[in-house]
Amino acid sequence: MSEIEARLAKLGIELPRPNPPVANYVPFVRAGDLVHISGQVSVDASGGIKGVVGEDVDAERAKQAARLCGINLLAQMKAACDGDLARVVRVVKLGGFVQAGPNFFEIPQVVNGCSDLMVEAFGDAGRHARAAVGVYRLPMNFAVEVDAVVQVR
Repeated sequence: MSEIEARLAKLGIELPRPNPPVANYVPFVRAGDLVHISGQVSVDASGGIKGVVGEDVDAERAKQAARLCGINLLAQMKAACDGDLARVVRVVKLGGFVQAGPNFFEIPQVVNGCSDLMVEAFGDAGRHARAAVGVYRLPMNFAVEVDAVVQVR
């Protein structure tokens, strides 16, 4: 077990099977030593966290939704690295999208749910550049979606 997987186990995180695409795209693309991972929504085995943040979903639950996105990103990273998360050199950038109501502005704090997980999993190599954006709608009414760029060996 790699150090990263040991950290995840300590956090009580078991990675799911990577989510298959729901439209005409691939889950990730490798270009040189960078892997671009398609957006992962706040889905889990129970159906995930859906709704408009600030209306149907409160800020704390939305932060949990972003963490779910992070778990799904980790599953895609593992797949991109042939099952070995130790091949991840660095999380380069996250792009966070929050399905936000008109009066909800704590979007960066929501996306911290994913950012915090990357640091918990990878330590300093998990610190990344980031965008956190409020959007009108997300696919299938999920509360949060996050994509990533990671450097791998």
